[in-house]
Amino acid sequence: MNIDLHDRLRGVAVGATIGDALGMPLEFGPAILPDRLLRTMQSGRLPAGAFTDDTEMALALAESLLAHDPLDPADLAQRFVAWYRAGPADIGGQTRLALRRIGCGEPWEAAVAAVQAENPLSAGNGSIMRCWPVALARWADLDRLLADSRLQSQVTHPHPECVAGCAFLNAAIYYLAHGVNPPQAVTQALAQADLPDKLRQVVTAAPHKRRAELPNSGWVRHTLESAVWGLLTTDSFEEALVQVVNLGNDADTAGAVVGALAGATYGLDGIPAAWRAAVHGEWPLRSGQRWDVTRLIALADRLTGSSTGAPELP
Repeated sequence: MNIDLHDRLRGVAVGATIGDALGMPLEFGPAILPDRLLRTMQSGRLPAGAFTDDTEMALALAESLLAHDPLDPADLAQRFVAWYRAGPADIGGQTRLALRRIGCGEPWEAAVAAVQAENPLSAGNGSIMRCWPVALARWADLDRLLADSRLQSQVTHPHPECVAGCAFLNAAIYYLAHGVNPPQAVTQALAQADLPDKLRQVVTAAPHKRRAELPNSGWVRHTLESAVWGLLTTDSFEEALVQVVNLGNDADTAGAVVGALAGATYGLDGIPAAWRAAVHGEWPLRSGQRWDVTRLIALADRLTGSSTGAPELP
């Protein structure tokens, strides 16, 4: 693995977590006026710099990937249940309903199918917010990256747009980490991920949208729209995150997604030092173990070290 690739993959883990923490105080709020953009870590429902359920679920996925190769969805489901039982400060509605049923003994496939059947149009962003560890663990194998990105989504979010959205996001990270420029990386990811037509149209149109046209809601379409807009209309890690989280609404999740993309683009060294120093959280929940940027980098190295073979761009 070359140095640039190594730095970019580390940037994915740190960038996603920082995006989550930067967006945390703006979650559920209105868009911030362009002349008042938040640029520093601030407190909200959690202390300044703290990551949320977006990163907590990503860490559970990372641990499952490290424990099982290939990815074991039953193991992943039980890790999510353990996290749910620990009482996270926030949890998405679809995720909560699925994990509640799995925790009561239902197999994950039956549980998530029942939840989706009750609300077949549900297509939230709860699986794209956490999927970046797959991009690190499968950095050298695009086919496995696509398959595991889809599989981890299906454990809680089986809607076709959620499943395809995770494949697209991690494919984009793959190309960015391998040095492809952002517009071309998005184009190549679209070619690999087989997005449903309406989601493809949203992603393709995203960089042409005006800020006021971005709802940034919890819908997977809106999160990907905001993240792609932020990536393709800015030229630094800092500006990509600042522009996206200040859209408000589901700011932490959009921040996590664009943070992963921007981390792959600009690498660890492109992330502001003040943000790296401030980010923190607890994992596992209620364990008393504090996570900071050093532990995130170590996790990224473990995930990337679990892959073998030389990367080849299709």
